[in-house]
Amino acid sequence: MIRPFDTSLLEVKSTLLNMGEKLEVAINKAVRALANLDADLGREVMLHDSEVDKIEEELDMKVTTLIATQQPVAKDLRKLIAALKIASDMERMADLARNIAETAVKMVESDQKLFKKLEDIPKMARITQKMVHDGINSYIDGNEELAKAMARQDDEVDQMYERIVKELLERMINEQQFTEVSLRLCFVARYLERIADHATNIAEEIVYIETGKRVDLN
Repeated sequence: MIRPFDTSLLEVKSTLLNMGEKLEVAINKAVRALANLDADLGREVMLHDSEVDKIEEELDMKVTTLIATQQPVAKDLRKLIAALKIASDMERMADLARNIAETAVKMVESDQKLFKKLEDIPKMARITQKMVHDGINSYIDGNEELAKAMARQDDEVDQMYERIVKELLERMINEQQFTEVSLRLCFVARYLERIADHATNIAEEIVYIETGKRVDLN
């Protein structure tokens, strides 16, 4: 027999999945806007940022009502608390994707050009998108091992971030005409690194759900 709580939890999972899908799209479009200096695509990401905010508000209300009316305990309660934290992390990730899109728009408006084709930053973005995808799926499936594997992806993003910043700093020193663009790209790499950190926070919530213990995967 299916409990009313289980039906409500499925709705929570569906909401998080919808939020995650929108976030993946936002990251992808934001980085494409930057790589192609496509201001229209960048503005599209900025325009749709509020959608993720609204979904978070809806989920917050849904989970708060569930806790108050169903009074879940143990693992059921952990799932709901984790859902709130996951939604909050995804809202922050969406803000970071918006920042990337805004960078693209500002570069176009300032008539700034990229000094070479972007390669590492799009690669970072693909890894962060996968982390978002894996994080939501690990929540839906209760897959602790998939969640823990995200820590290795986060390490890869961290290493790429350090390499990108080092390269950009060297360019700022040796080719000062690219200082402002290089600085903007440093910020973009930092935004992606922060997205990966938030995704790792999601992984920590999955481990908490399954074990009842807090772990540090960052």
